[in-house]
Amino acid sequence: MATTSSGGEAVHGITDREVVISRVIGAPRELVFEAFTGVRHLSRWWGPEGFTTTTRSFEFRVGGEWDFVMHGPDGIDYQEWITWREIVPPERIALLHGESRDDPNAFESVLTFEPAGEQTRIVMRTVFPTKELRDEAVEKYHAIEGGEQTLRNLAAYVTEAARERSTGRGPATAGETMTDREAGREGTER
Repeated sequence: MATTSSGGEAVHGITDREVVISRVIGAPRELVFEAFTGVRHLSRWWGPEGFTTTTRSFEFRVGGEWDFVMHGPDGIDYQEWITWREIVPPERIALLHGESRDDPNAFESVLTFEPAGEQTRIVMRTVFPTKELRDEAVEKYHAIEGGEQTLRNLAAYVTEAARERSTGRGPATAGETMTDREAGREGTER
């Protein structure tokens, strides 16, 4: 089954268990990559339109975990858990994403960050354990639309961060100390 990128062209998945979404973002890949490295960034853009996140714990390192809740605009809370399987700055992130650490339906995602001049092409390739789980994610949870909205939110956040950094008012880098709110110990909103 083909999925589409934000540019409208078809991006063909190699299996019936896969969803592939891509987008070109008007910022250098180091900055796009950095947006994944801390809660202070993720809480500003992660998820489809209207969603917010509350983080319970976060450690961006291979084997580290992100335990969080996505709050839907309809009032439904979605328990989420990610473990980072591979991190190659600023080129690649591989992760396992489910509802909990032991979720048998967890799916694998690989994000690649490809330089495109002054821009970055991000490709999000997700493989589900079964075709049925992939179809459920696409049909019931609108995974393709949600993924495209998430990458659109990322693009808006990173574009603004690049603008702020160019004026000396940019967000802290991943290594700087965060407040409780920035660390996600309070509810966060976009």
